[in-house]
This record gives sequence, C-alpha cells and structure tokens, in this order.
Amino acid sequence: MVLALTLLVSTSVLLVAILAIRFSSQIGLPSLLLYLGIGVLVGESGLGVQFEDFHLANSLGTVALAIILGEGGLTTRWHEVRPQLTQSVLLSTLGVFVSVGIMATFLVVVLGFGWQVALVIGAIVSSTDAAAVFSVLRRLRLPQRITATMELESGLNDAPVVILVTVLSVPARSIDPWWAIVLLIIYELVVGAIIGFSIAWVGVQLLRRGTLPSSGLYAVTAIVLLIFTFSVASLAHTSGFLAVYVAGVVFGNAQLPYKRATIAFAEAIAWLAQIGLFVMLGLLVSPPEIPGVVVPALLVGGVLLFVARPVSVFLSSLWSRVSLRDQAFYSWSGLRGAVPIVVATIPITHGIPRSGEILHMVFVLVVIFTLVQGTTLPQMARALRLAGKAETEDVDVEVSALDQIAAEVLTVSVPAGSRMHGVYVGELRLPATGVVSLIVRGDKRFVPQRDTRIRVGDSLLIVSATEDREATERRLHAIARAGRLATWQGENGG
Repeated sequence: MVLALTLLVSTSVLLVAILAIRFSSQIGLPSLLLYLGIGVLVGESGLGVQFEDFHLANSLGTVALAIILGEGGLTTRWHEVRPQLTQSVLLSTLGVFVSVGIMATFLVVVLGFGWQVALVIGAIVSSTDAAAVFSVLRRLRLPQRITATMELESGLNDAPVVILVTVLSVPARSIDPWWAIVLLIIYELVVGAIIGFSIAWVGVQLLRRGTLPSSGLYAVTAIVLLIFTFSVASLAHTSGFLAVYVAGVVFGNAQLPYKRATIAFAEAIAWLAQIGLFVMLGLLVSPPEIPGVVVPALLVGGVLLFVARPVSVFLSSLWSRVSLRDQAFYSWSGLRGAVPIVVATIPITHGIPRSGEILHMVFVLVVIFTLVQGTTLPQMARALRLAGKAETEDVDVEVSALDQIAAEVLTVSVPAGSRMHGVYVGELRLPATGVVSLIVRGDKRFVPQRDTRIRVGDSLLIVSATEDREATERRLHAIARAGRLATWQGENGG
C-alpha cells in the first residue's frame, strides 16, 4: 500500500511537471521555476510532505547535475565551441573568482557577514546554471559565438564553484592558505578533464568496434560510461563535474553508431533529472523562512547582476576581441538555477553559521532573478541587435550498423539553413564506397541520380563501407556547412 501510494504521488508530480513544460515554453517562463513551485506546493506548507535530509539532497542533486552536464556535453558541437574556448574558460575561472571577490566584499561591508560566510555565498551565487542556460538559449536564434560561449561557460564553471564552496565550508581554522586552494582547484580541474577525456576516448573505441545486440544498448552504454566517468573522477579527488562534461563532449562529437538515438535518450534522462532535482529543491524550502531573506536576496542579486557579473565579464574579455554588445548579453544571460541551490546544501552539511539562511536567500535570489532575466532575454537580444542571426545549420547524421557485410547505413536529415540545400547528389563527392541509395522527400521515396538536387527537409539514406564511414560523415558535414565548394573554402568537416 505504501509503495503504491508513493508511486501514485511521484508519478502524478512528474506528469504535472511534464505538462508544465509546454505551458512554460508558451509564456517564455523558464520551466525550472514551475518545478520549484511544484516542490514548494507539495512540501511542508502545501500537501505536507516533509523532506529535510540535506545530506541526501546534496547526494541526489550531485547525481542529477552530473547527468545534466553529461547531456549538455553530448549536445555540444566541438567545431562550434572551439573558437570560443578561451573566452569560455576565462569566464568560468577568472570570471568566477572576480565575482566571488566582489560579492564577498559587498556582503562583509554592507550586510555585515563574516568573511568565511561571505566568501561561501559569493561562490554559491557566482556560477551560471547549465540546465537554465541550455533550456533558455536553445529557444533563441542567436549568433553561434554567443550560444557556444554561454553553453560552454555554464558547462565548465560548476566545477570550480563546487570545489571552492566545499573548501571554504570547513571550520575557519582548517581553511588552507589561498595559494593552496588555487593549486587544489587547478589540480582537480586539470586531472578531472584528463580523466573525462581518457575514459570517453576508450568508450568511443569500444562502441565503434563492438557490436551490441540492440540499438538501445548503445544509448544505455553511453549514459553508464558518463556516470562511470563521474564516479572515477570523484574517487580520484578530482572534479567529477568537469570530467563528465568533457566526456560528454567527446562522446557527442565522435562518430558513434545510433548517435541520434543516444542523444535523444540522454535528453530524456536529463529532463527527468531536471524535474526531480528542482522539485526536490522546492521540498527543501520552508516558506515561513522566506520573508526574512527577501531584502538581502534582492540586494545580493542586484549587485550580482549589475556589478559583479558585468565586471567579471569585462575582465574576462580583455584577452579576447569581444564586442561591448556581446559582453552586455553575457552579463544579462548569466542565469542561476539548480546549481546554486544544490551547492547551498554543502554549508548546511558542514554546519557553518547561518547556512539555513544562506539556502533560503539563494532560493529567493534564483527565483526572482531567473524570472527577470529568463523572461527578458529575447528582448535583450533584440535590443542589442543579436536576435535572428543564427549561423548556417549543419546536418543530423544517424549511423546504423550492417555487421554481416561490414557496411553501415547513414540517415542524413537536411534542416533549414543547411548549405546542402541545392547541392546535386553528384556534387557530394563521397568516398568510393559511399552511395546515396534513397531520398525521402515528404511522402515520396525515390532512388536519386547524379543530377538530383537535394532540398531542405530531405532525408538521405547513404550506405558506406565501415572503413569509409568517418570520411563519408566528414564530407557530409563539410558540404552542410560550406556548400558544394567546401574543399576550396578549407572546410574539412572536422
């Protein structure tokens, strides 16, 4: 009976949260706010569900964030983010430290916090949230450099923030000198990235050379390898968050069988992780505690949005040629979400002073400023003349194995904006064993000739020998990004 009731309540909450996705997207409201609201309504001041196990919340939240970051890495296109790597790394490291310093100084001088608590709060609120950024930016048509920088920053900056908050949440007398903390962060980030890349590289070789009895097992294996990577990096006392994100990027940019199915499965798991995470965080909140922290939360959020974030973006952009318009958008789009609330449970588990107040302050800050920033990002993009400038679309390629004849089938979808539109089949110049065997155009299916012109919306069925599969995919991506003159323009599809 208890099991049935638990399943009924949990599935009902999940169904309501899923239906809320459509509602939130229609009104332009970040869905995370609705999930948090559902958690609060189900909690102690609503339906009366009691949940105050902060250790369990921190553990579950950590796993959920690892899944979300892994999915974010899977959907990151390396050729798009590579030019923005330096800027994103600076924002996620130097930018975080600058923001922490500014926020801590404000909290000490104006609000009267002690330095340890002030630094902890500054670190908690200085990280942008991957789930919030991914969900909001993917709905906007923005220049590739903007989307790439913001997504890469949000995927990278969780790691140094979690390390910093964990190090600073120990008793004050046990905190290491600043240089030791810096060296520890560098070690955890560098080694974590190496672990993530190494495990993912081995995993790619296994998935490409091994034959599994079901296409669904490829997706399950990829997700298991991501969680395995996070576990190994954490046990090695390095950054599991950075490791899982790097591993996701490696998997997402490798030539894998059933890759689209794998990404679709990962997106579904990430949605479940997001919903469960935000509802759980809503359960942690005690509404009677909120009125007392609204004013401090507004002050902290205001300084963060209008001072700390712009200054950190400006200083992080000195080494790159970033326009003031781009800097302004980076400053406004630094969305907070689950990460600050999850990280705010760390001080509670360590018992530092005023940790309960910190949690509720961060909760209020996330709700108010996500509402303000998330709903106004489209207007900000238009005001800065950045909206509607999305770059050329690539093509989606799905690979299926034909093991008995050492061949593979590639299903290629041509989206709007792809420069493959208008290219003749004969101009694809695929490797000798690559053949366009079928084109699906609306309700029609036909075998193409060399003079058949490819159109937006087409699905191409291409058969290639296994040894030429990678070369075939590279050529397809090159054509999609640069058109029939891809080779002359130096585009190799990498």
